[in-house]
Amino acid sequence: MRYTAIGDRRVSALCLGAMKFGSETDDATSAALLDRFVEAGGTFVDTADCYQFWVEGFEGHESETFLGRWRRERGITDEVVIATKLGAQPTVPGTGLETKEGLSAATVAMAAERSRERLGVDRLDVLYAHQEDRATPLPETLGAFAKLVAEGHAEYVGLSNHRTWKLERARAVTEANGWPRPRVLQYRYSYLQPRFDRPLQAGGHMHVTPELLDFVRSEAAEGRPSTLVAYTPLLWGAYTRPEKAAALDPVYDHPGTPARLAVLDEVVRETGATRNQVVLAWLLDSDPAVVPLVGVSSLEQLDEAIEATDLELTRDQWTRLAEAG
Repeated sequence: MRYTAIGDRRVSALCLGAMKFGSETDDATSAALLDRFVEAGGTFVDTADCYQFWVEGFEGHESETFLGRWRRERGITDEVVIATKLGAQPTVPGTGLETKEGLSAATVAMAAERSRERLGVDRLDVLYAHQEDRATPLPETLGAFAKLVAEGHAEYVGLSNHRTWKLERARAVTEANGWPRPRVLQYRYSYLQPRFDRPLQAGGHMHVTPELLDFVRSEAAEGRPSTLVAYTPLLWGAYTRPEKAAALDPVYDHPGTPARLAVLDEVVRETGATRNQVVLAWLLDSDPAVVPLVGVSSLEQLDEAIEATDLELTRDQWTRLAEAG
């Protein structure tokens, strides 16, 4: 297992997504996956307070509730960093993001308290603003997060699915007020690149852009490093399952996709690894480094991802992959 850092906390460079735990993934399988991840040295788990409200039969909060129960049953304390997100839970049952709670100061305080109760912790390790809330001034949201840190209810704060100009504005606001800056950034990212002139079909998803990567590199050079976490790094199985590839978002339907896949297969032959493992290794070796957030439903899928952390691409292999397409 490789490792990275969030501020002063050392975490595994592979993050396990718990979105389906306690809902679509049954409790026994969810616990087995978490146990295997920790046994392999994994220390970074991701969830949100709204997982999975969009699946029939569930209301949201199932993932946090399950993780809290797993923590208690296993005696897990500070050795596993659990990141959660707030702001996207619908306020009206049966609706979607059109009624999301948002990021007002009152909502942040209330949602954070509920997450702490469900997870069974006094302090949230990492707390993200899940999505942008244009109805709430950014200083109000960041001030509410700063208050949580000051009160000892959150250790690190982050932003997920925010435009790059919002990240710069957040930097300026937190610096001017002496508030803790967002240290963790979570976006959708994989080896295959979408067209940026068309929106993603998945509601609420925001993709890493070249500008965002440049922002993270520039901030690090000025002494303000961030941890960049990438969700959906394996594109729901599209690298290895033809039916998933056929159903991939049309934004990937451009000449660059087959060109990148051709080079990906070259590196697969050279390394003896799987497509998924090469993709994960490419992300891990990127500049800035990227923490892949993997969602799995079986021990075999998890083991494949864990083994990818031992795969180190040569500089030539990484560059060929990066420049393809």
